Amino acid sequence: MQFKVDDLIVHPAYGIGRIVKIEEKQFSEKRPRLYYKVSLSERTVWAPVEGQQNSRFRPVTARRELDQYRNLLKSEPVPLNKNHHQRHRELLSRLKKGSFKEICEIVRDLTAWSWRRPLGPTDTATLQKTRESLYDEWAAAASISRTEAVQEVESLLQSTQQASIG
Repeated sequence: MQFKVDDLIVHPAYGIGRIVKIEEKQFSEKRPRLYYKVSLSERTVWAPVEGQQNSRFRPVTARRELDQYRNLLKSEPVPLNKNHHQRHRELLSRLKKGSFKEICEIVRDLTAWSWRRPLGPTDTATLQKTRESLYDEWAAAASISRTEAVQEVESLLQSTQQASIG
């Protein structure tokens, strides 16, 4: 996938960044290659324009797709594995896919899990990190503030809780 300067992109580990430049650089290769210079909130990374590293990046979710994710966040949560070690491995495996859909599903499912029983430290950390990613991308996709994104996502999750109680 080719990106251009000023594109907003998502890296599963680093979050949202902006392509600020495409530049020829020579790192450990024998000859110079083209790299994206990606500015993230706390760092800058260089990713080859051609190659596997670039495949970890994806565009920020399009605004027109948010309705399907609103519906997903309000949908019936999927039960998670009762074994916390297995549950953690499964969640990490899903997160590595890096899709916005996986992020929404994990937030929905772990949030619903927390309504029934307190989360342990690992699940709490996973939920917190995944929520942060969800809020950031939601704000970028909808062109709203992070605060507005938090309010909207939390409202959607609240409606799921009310539906499951009622």
